[in-house]
Amino acid sequence: MDNPELEALLTPEALRLLDETPTPATNDDVLATINRLRKASHPIERVHAVMNQLSLRAKAREKFGDFAPRMLFTKEGLEQATRLDVASHHAGRFRAAGITSIIDAGCGIGADSLAFAGLGIQVTAIERDTATAALATYNLAPFAEATVINGDVRESDLSGAQALWIDPARREGATRLHNPEDWSPSLDWVFDIATQRPTGIKLAPGMDRDLIPERVEAQWVSHQGTVVEMVLWSGVVKREGVTRSALVISRSGSAEMVASADSPDADVGDLHGYLYEPDGAIIRARLIGDLARSFDATMIDASIAYVSSATAHQSPLMQGFQVIEQVPYSLKNVKALIAGANLSSLEIKKRGIDVDPAELRKTLPLSGSGTATLILTRVKGHKTALLAKRLDSLAEDVAGANEEREDNGQGHEN
Repeated sequence: MDNPELEALLTPEALRLLDETPTPATNDDVLATINRLRKASHPIERVHAVMNQLSLRAKAREKFGDFAPRMLFTKEGLEQATRLDVASHHAGRFRAAGITSIIDAGCGIGADSLAFAGLGIQVTAIERDTATAALATYNLAPFAEATVINGDVRESDLSGAQALWIDPARREGATRLHNPEDWSPSLDWVFDIATQRPTGIKLAPGMDRDLIPERVEAQWVSHQGTVVEMVLWSGVVKREGVTRSALVISRSGSAEMVASADSPDADVGDLHGYLYEPDGAIIRARLIGDLARSFDATMIDASIAYVSSATAHQSPLMQGFQVIEQVPYSLKNVKALIAGANLSSLEIKKRGIDVDPAELRKTLPLSGSGTATLILTRVKGHKTALLAKRLDSLAEDVAGANEEREDNGQGHEN
């Protein structure tokens, strides 16, 4: 293992010390903990490894919840690991399809394998990197259903499992590999193996759609307001008649839209009393039109991912706003709009207008007591400023009222 820090960590003494050391709450606590451990004659390498793990475990709670305090991480492994909520969705699809054994190829630190094993699926987790495989072995140790192999999936025997879950390595160290043929394994190899058995392929949500094969289901997944992945499903884990789907996982639950193909955009109509922003997964899956038609909404511009209707609707698939006032966009008009609104805090969103929200905020009079959302966009080609209020059962999944937003939607302008 060519990783001195993990070599120092993966010893009985270091792991025992890790379990016995409380996570420091402040920088002063960090220094005090380091001093205490050094005075107890622990080697500096062990102290460093333990303190780094405590820091990573604290960060990992966002992804792994109560599992984090008994897991081991690397910085890169944690960044690339699937969130537990999302991994549970992956495992649930396989189990619902009757899959009882699976190979997790490129398992990383074991996030998806943890979810598979947690649902009783026998999982063989294969990881090429020796150090990462060692962490996966530790993280999956409580599960009798899980076995970890340090090796290359292309050289492994895949005959012993019903299905395959694969997350191709798209980085070489800190370098992102843009050519799919440079991935490990290559995308062509992955697509070929997916024709031979039920497979889920985890990819980046912004991957070139032209690379998506026919006869698979491409599913974009959004977690707490961020599109985190695109998964290609084949075999029995692909749903009949579905080639496009968008799954939105929020704190209040999950919701999904499916289709047999990209949906045509909705008609462009007038701006009504309510404006809706489809979730990024809906935008990436190109299902805006289907979503709009599901509640008689129209688009406000042919190239903008906002839709509007005369009635209020709430859904995890979109954020909703009640339009209070609209004016043609100009700095003078925006200042007057905000000055008359008696606001203390303001969320700024923009699509289709070239403006820096942070710089704009500095010019706006915020001296009142209310809150609102300023939406800068185009309505039927005309630059427009909208003052709006959130409909807001979904506010808990959206950043605070002072956040500037510039949301990217593939196929539509931001």
